[in-house]
Amino acid sequence: HVQLVESGRGSVQAGGSLTLSCAVSYSSYATWCIGWIRQAPGKEREGLASMSNMGGNSYYADSVKGRFTISQDGASNTLYLQMNSLQPEDTAMYYCAAHGGYCTGDLQQYAKEAWDFGYRGQGTQVTVS
Repeated sequence: HVQLVESGRGSVQAGGSLTLSCAVSYSSYATWCIGWIRQAPGKEREGLASMSNMGGNSYYADSVKGRFTISQDGASNTLYLQMNSLQPEDTAMYYCAAHGGYCTGDLQQYAKEAWDFGYRGQGTQVTVS
């Protein structure tokens, strides 16, 4: 079982930056694939970035590669998403989410597995104008 609570919602101008945080609580010692998913009105849910709670490689969707960076602080069990060069099309509700097991690098698979079978936070709104 995993509990996730996002923070860092905000509105920024195009070209700006924003960092989202997610406090993660693990109820058991296990391997989890954790990351970020976004959902914009009228658009499909999109897996943005993922990594293992044990560290190691991180994976990115093409739409955010080079602009977004996922990281985690193991001491505080906090997951971050640093977002740079934000554009209006990045406007969406952002969720941190996790599923059991390893990350495969397939962000679409990560998003489906985390959303349908895993755990997610309450979401935080990001608006870029």
